[in-house]
Amino acid sequence: MKTQKPTDTKRLQSLDALRGFDMFWIMGGEHMFIALAALTGWPVLTWWAGQLDHVAWNGFAFYDMIFPLFLFIAGISFPFSYAKNYNGPARRKALYWHIIRRGLTLVLLGIIYNNAIRFDFANMRYGSVLGHIGLAWMFAALIFINTGIRFRIAWFAGILLVYWLLLMFFPAHDLGAVDPYSMEGSLTGYIDRLLMPGKLYLGVHDPEGILSTLPAVGTALLGMLTGQYIKSDYLKNNLIRKVLYMIAAGIALIIIGKIWGLTFPINKNLWTSSFVCFVGGISLLLFSLFYLVIDVWHIRFWTKFFIVIGMNSITIYLGMAIFDFHHTSNFLFGGLTELFPASWSHFLEASGYVAVGWILLYFLYKKKIFLKV
Repeated sequence: MKTQKPTDTKRLQSLDALRGFDMFWIMGGEHMFIALAALTGWPVLTWWAGQLDHVAWNGFAFYDMIFPLFLFIAGISFPFSYAKNYNGPARRKALYWHIIRRGLTLVLLGIIYNNAIRFDFANMRYGSVLGHIGLAWMFAALIFINTGIRFRIAWFAGILLVYWLLLMFFPAHDLGAVDPYSMEGSLTGYIDRLLMPGKLYLGVHDPEGILSTLPAVGTALLGMLTGQYIKSDYLKNNLIRKVLYMIAAGIALIIIGKIWGLTFPINKNLWTSSFVCFVGGISLLLFSLFYLVIDVWHIRFWTKFFIVIGMNSITIYLGMAIFDFHHTSNFLFGGLTELFPASWSHFLEASGYVAVGWILLYFLYKKKIFLKV
């Protein structure tokens, strides 16, 4: 198979496809597969359906990595955009403004996503997925542009260690809990209760709260380190070996995460350091696979479906909150669904929902309309 080194100005199709793969599961893909598992009863689909929901607290399921994978991908993109648009000391001020503006814009969009346009400030939820991504990416980008490779790695390790020590040695006692890694007893939840305005998602804790932004910076920084590695000339004439090194790093992070998880549980709600390593390792393995197949081996016939989603990921995320895709799906496909046995209804309804979202994104893709922050 023909291989070539992606140039700095060339967009990584593997990154768009992986972003689309990630978003597919929250734009209705999970409901499709849950319904398909119920319809067929196949053991592998039943197992996979069990992976398409968050764990209650400690532990891990595939659905827990949708959010951190997106942040990891956003991190990979940054070294490319940094080199392309803001290279040179004359653009330093513009670079800082771009980073801060993007981070704060995502915070604002996240608040709107949670609450629509409301003015009941006392009962609003201010923590959000988009806000968490915006702040974590912003701080990671500021670290990236002001440090070299060794200090970037040191920041990554230091953030995870400091977060672990903070939670271990400063548990919360205001709710009578004794476990520093529980919802009621963690320092993370205590700071949310103390400092976050409005309401918290889980009452006494918000998974997109203040202190948990710190390890999320580590997730974004890991993505930026990966992007820097891909962009570099290291092993430019042996991309297979370059991919193998990424796979080895991903496996190492998974092992570190599992071992660390014995004392600092893998937990998405707390975004624990073990969670950062474990999910970061899986994210790195997924990216390695997509990069190898799409950008090294150039096997791309299957990627269009995901690229259409990945090129407008924020559009579909916000669109699902603003527009009633269920109504549109029923209008377009309701008659077809009624022709099938009742046992097929959930699967066909979920497929129609995904189809409506994808058709909208395909229209925007063909018109070259992309929502960028």
